[in-house]
Amino acid sequence: MARKRQTQYSGIGGQAVLEGVMMKNNAKYAVAVRKPDGEIDVQVDEYKGVCGDKAFAKLPLIRGVFAFVDSLILGMRVTMHSASFYEEDETAQKTDKKASESKSEDIMMGITVVISVIIAVALFMLLPFWLSDLLGKYIRNASLVAILEGVFRILIFVGYIAAISLMKDIRRLYMYHGAEHKCINCIERGRPLNVRDVMRSSRQHKRCGTSFLLFVVLVSVIVFFFIRVDNMALKLALRLLLIPVIAGISYELIRLAGRCDNILIRILSAPGMWMQRLTTKEPDEEMVKVAIASVEAVFDWKAYLVENFGYTNDAFEEEDL
Repeated sequence: MARKRQTQYSGIGGQAVLEGVMMKNNAKYAVAVRKPDGEIDVQVDEYKGVCGDKAFAKLPLIRGVFAFVDSLILGMRVTMHSASFYEEDETAQKTDKKASESKSEDIMMGITVVISVIIAVALFMLLPFWLSDLLGKYIRNASLVAILEGVFRILIFVGYIAAISLMKDIRRLYMYHGAEHKCINCIERGRPLNVRDVMRSSRQHKRCGTSFLLFVVLVSVIVFFFIRVDNMALKLALRLLLIPVIAGISYELIRLAGRCDNILIRILSAPGMWMQRLTTKEPDEEMVKVAIASVEAVFDWKAYLVENFGYTNDAFEEEDL
């Protein structure tokens, strides 16, 4: 069978959750969780986004803003689902109050998303601005102050990622994150989706959310370096108002990186790939099995390999034997 060696875009993506992996293919997504009794639970559902199929939500730059919001909402939803398997007395509570809890969970999820965004903006946007403004009282060079703000933003982001990676629960989450990436890399490199081939695949991927967040940080450094005003209130307002623009630009960059593979894209993706050394860890085989179950629930990887890498159906039958 003839195979193409170059990576082929698959369109699937996902995220790690508590003791599991979520995989998404178009509007369909699956959450596979390793339950306390050792079994793998797989739930399949659809999420069409806050704007559904509206044309304006698919325009360049604008689509990045909605994609970011959707990732927060869906991420919170699947995280709460995975956590439910490890809550005490969950079965007794769910049987009688399912309808009312559904509404309250949606409200709580919305509040949590809003609070998360506020904390992220305060930590990664406003804190670096405040620190650089303090130093600006002693440094009269506006360009140097702008550079220092960017340096603070990068250091805070990297420091935050490094700090939480020391937590035991986060390390397990990062192992599932590695399993998610390994599965996507495995099929996009033209390998059958089995434990052996997944384990030998890379745990870094160019379309990772870590890379997107790093792009947001780096793009904000460049944007705020060239956009300068003297009025303090206006300066602060611009940092808040330009967040959707920065998110839109960053999304286009990560989207381009996921669909192209040349020297320029590799250089552009290098910082994010380096950061993923912190946010992904090598998974064990049991974690990989969970990730595979999530992929197979929403994606026909065999048909994908036949179409993109010249496999034949006979090849999969031989491998199963």
